Amino acid sequence: MSQPATAQELWPLVENLPRDELFRLAKLALRAAALGRSGDAAYSAQPPTAEEFGTDDEPLAWDADGWEQFGASG
Repeated sequence: MSQPATAQELWPLVENLPRDELFRLAKLALRAAALGRSGDAAYSAQPPTAEEFGTDDEPLAWDADGWEQFGASG
């Protein structure tokens, strides 16, 4: 496995990024730092239980009252 790049090695590339891409990279870096090296580290430590995402409601049952005004007119 190859060694990960260092910040020092990446800096010349980062310096040349346009402003919007620099902000995008910063957001991605902060998200990665918050999650750790692996985004699924939290789930590998303790996987979700069967009840975690379960519900007693029907999957497509929801209250649609009041949304008629936003429907397409035709």
